[in-house]
Amino acid sequence: MEADIYPAADPDKAEAIDRAIGEGSPFHDTFGYYANGVAPETAKAPAGWQSRLIGVAVERPSTGPQAIARCLEIHDLVLSKCVRGEARDYEFTEVALREGLTEADVLLSRISDLPVAQRERARVQKTVRGIVSKLDGA
Repeated sequence: MEADIYPAADPDKAEAIDRAIGEGSPFHDTFGYYANGVAPETAKAPAGWQSRLIGVAVERPSTGPQAIARCLEIHDLVLSKCVRGEARDYEFTEVALREGLTEADVLLSRISDLPVAQRERARVQKTVRGIVSKLDGA
């Protein structure tokens, strides 16, 4: 329903993204989803996330050049959601693990690289381990 978009080539366009296709915009009302213009520090992803970005081709309806979206690698995405810590983030983490989209050992190995305080890393580690234990017992 939502996507965070960082306009790397022109970071000042983040606000324009919010106005044009953000939550509550005519775009959102028409298509049922929206985008948030964000800065690179918005997501608290593990160090090295930039080198793990995944390029995804985006088809354009016009004859213009094809766009390439650079998306967070799934383990980095899940960990950034765990840092945020909303209920829907934990549900996302559980589904990603249950469906085999992520591997517990990769998640756990990257926690020490999160750009947050040690207590936050400990909370994320406890959360991931708890979800893994729940799934192992299911």
